[in-house]
Amino acid sequence: MVYIRKDVSTLTPSERRRFVNALLEVKRRGEYDEFVRTHIQYYTADGERGLRVAHMAPSFLPWHRKFLLDLENALRRVDESVTLPYWDWTRDRTPTAVPWTDDLLGGTGRRSDRQVMSGPFAYRHGRWTIKVGVTDTEYLMRDLGRTRDPLTLPTSRDLGRVMQETVYDTSPWGSTSAKGFRNKLEGWGPGSGPASWLTHNRVHRWVGGHMVGGASVNDPVFWMHHAFVDLIWSSWQRRHPNARYLPAKPPAPGNDQHGRVIARHEKMPPWDVTPDELEDHSEIYRYA
Repeated sequence: MVYIRKDVSTLTPSERRRFVNALLEVKRRGEYDEFVRTHIQYYTADGERGLRVAHMAPSFLPWHRKFLLDLENALRRVDESVTLPYWDWTRDRTPTAVPWTDDLLGGTGRRSDRQVMSGPFAYRHGRWTIKVGVTDTEYLMRDLGRTRDPLTLPTSRDLGRVMQETVYDTSPWGSTSAKGFRNKLEGWGPGSGPASWLTHNRVHRWVGGHMVGGASVNDPVFWMHHAFVDLIWSSWQRRHPNARYLPAKPPAPGNDQHGRVIARHEKMPPWDVTPDELEDHSEIYRYA
């Protein structure tokens, strides 16, 4: 049966409570930390050699679609009424808006060490200890809006420019692709620093703390953020129904990207699934 993913701002108090409790239970069971490990393992930059699947590559969107489905299935094994909500950061744009409420994700970190002190994922409650990461920090960290060097979230106008792209991706299939929907949405812009952090990437930077880098899954907002990214892809697919995942075939031997990106019908590690098989989610879920 097809289920619904809702805007997090529309969840009822009961739906908020069920979602939070399911996340905490998946964490208690040890399953959540496996998701963190997976994301760190496949967080490969295009400046490195080897295969890229999760970031800076055409498979960024189907890889995360499958990743979200796996977490969603884990949540639904705890409570079958739970689905992943999405956070529309073009509308809920302040550090006090949903989802940064005490009954959902809690707020920003304290000034001294960025430790999140409010909400159910605060370290002091003993139910959300960071066990897998790139540092030894055990508490969840955030710096919503980057207080010392303020940053703004992407706007609906920014998204409008992304949606105008008519092809899914283009060579060289990475962070320097000047055209194509995937890289415009992933958000690797030219230059360096804040001006180069666009769309999806900019949101990670705006949240700060654990959301910056491969261990970003440690912050539960990761899933709400990527559910909205997935919704954007779904909307783009409807707007451009003939624009399929690219590349359709693997880059040829001798091409610098040979063996480094996933083509439409190739399996995406760590799963036995192809981008082609993930282009249509209509028989699994839809967005409200």
